[in-house]
Amino acid sequence: MNKKGHVLNAILLAIGLGYVLQPTGDVETFVTIAELFVPLVLGALFPDVDTAFGKHRKTLHNLPVLAVFLAYPIYFGNLRFVWIGVLTHYVLDVVGSKRGIALFYPLTKTEYGLPVGVTTSSKYADAFTVAITLGELAVLAAVQFFVVDLNTGAPREAVAALIAGLPI
Repeated sequence: MNKKGHVLNAILLAIGLGYVLQPTGDVETFVTIAELFVPLVLGALFPDVDTAFGKHRKTLHNLPVLAVFLAYPIYFGNLRFVWIGVLTHYVLDVVGSKRGIALFYPLTKTEYGLPVGVTTSSKYADAFTVAITLGELAVLAAVQFFVVDLNTGAPREAVAALIAGLPI
């Protein structure tokens, strides 16, 4: 995907996730959308910084970089939704484009992608972006309602019981 596709994805995610996290549709929903907008856009654009240095779709398009963004709010207490922007950037590049990304770089330069993507110049690129974004929102909603509260990081009751039952 190109920069336009990643920004479109982030904007749609901010709106959709705003309603997932605050479904009332009142002022709180719009405040949540505003709070999500900048971190999601920043996260969605960050991986493409590797076009200025390193190897594009390798240097900043891999699981170690995502792990840093997942850990960032734990250690610093801010930017808690940037990881979603980074993750959805990866999803767009794996599913929505023909090339894929090097998920395990620097261990291997092998790029992983699905054969269903389109080129960034395709007239269907925006439609692909919207369709993928809807799928991402469905997954995020399932995570929010069944796995972990994305607002607090607290596991849902069934997940907490499963964790408590693990022999440690």
